[in-house]
Amino acid sequence: MSGLQRICVFCGSRLGNRPEYRALAEQLGGLLAERGIELVYGGGRVGLMGVVADAVLAAGGTAVGVIPRVMLDWEVGHEGLTRLEIVESMHVRKARMAELADGFIALPGGLGTFEELFEILTWAQLGFHAKPVGLLDATGYYAPLVQMLEHGVEEGFMKPENRGLLLTEDNPCTLLRAMGQYHPPAVAQRIRDERQL
Repeated sequence: MSGLQRICVFCGSRLGNRPEYRALAEQLGGLLAERGIELVYGGGRVGLMGVVADAVLAAGGTAVGVIPRVMLDWEVGHEGLTRLEIVESMHVRKARMAELADGFIALPGGLGTFEELFEILTWAQLGFHAKPVGLLDATGYYAPLVQMLEHGVEEGFMKPENRGLLLTEDNPCTLLRAMGQYHPPAVAQRIRDERQL
């Protein structure tokens, strides 16, 4: 697990309709603290964001939030974190979280979570980072998304190795183990003009 000192967690600002979502966030937060891995996340106190941060803190861990000033003005910032960084935009927030983290995990969430997950995967595909990206899906919430990724490969819009950039597990311990053993795929040429083939 060496190398994974900080993990950025993307997750919902809502709790969702099933208690399993909250339980999964609590389980992951407790495990991060137990393993001495710092949490980096979007800095909110609401939804699963607040749940995972509270679980880390309750277990004696470190939670670092990065939040845009406008969201702090909406009074959704978590005031009990180890550290809360206030930035000027969502773009700066995402870049800062990526800079701080050694890896990324997505829990259930909505549009913001999808966007964060796919941007960090795109950065990996382009070679902007070589950090592991994990999908923690003990509830089946992300099954349609995983199916869509497989469909993208089948239809020729994604390379199989790019599909492999997303580690998918249903157990936090298994996911952390896979992330600790992750080796990014070697891609000789990331983008080519297929019209010339």
